[in-house]
Amino acid sequence: MRQKFARWLLGMLGWRIEGQRPDHRKCVLIAAPHTSNWDFPLMLAFAAAFDMKICWMGKHGLFYPPMGWIMAAVGGIPVLRDRGLRLSDAMVAELQARDDLILVVPAEGSRSRGEYWRSGFYHIARQAGVPVVPSYLDFAQKRGGFGPALEVTSDVSADMQKLRSFYAGMEGLYPGQFSPVRLREEDEPGAGHGRGT
Repeated sequence: MRQKFARWLLGMLGWRIEGQRPDHRKCVLIAAPHTSNWDFPLMLAFAAAFDMKICWMGKHGLFYPPMGWIMAAVGGIPVLRDRGLRLSDAMVAELQARDDLILVVPAEGSRSRGEYWRSGFYHIARQAGVPVVPSYLDFAQKRGGFGPALEVTSDVSADMQKLRSFYAGMEGLYPGQFSPVRLREEDEPGAGHGRGT
């Protein structure tokens, strides 16, 4: 019922569902372009349309009742920061500990345009030994779905070029706020040879 309702709702809103459900039991999922508050509920709808459960991690303070119940219902996993874990380390540990986890990691960091994507998603995937799966909401053509999995390597520039090619031509609700698909590490010496750990 959840899947049928999500597909019906997206169709009523004029969205086209594309691609296949990722066949990896564990992965880092990036959602782009991210330019508006509509992106998260739409991403949840597309995940439901593919019968997928997606998760995200946040500070445990976000999970106090009554809002905590809502956060958990939409895939939230609390992180106890008082244990000294960085959020990225907690994400790696969670991916390594579970048999099934599709973990959403923000790539752009915010809805505003920046000069680079944040590299957390890339490092988390490498350290956890899981692929990166790109998801997309292309407002220009009202289409969304999931792309092919990327097995990250030590060649940051080559890996990011694959993501640049995938997202080329896609637009968020506010096109001017879509950050370039680029990591700061790519501009550092030796970026194509062993960076990204």
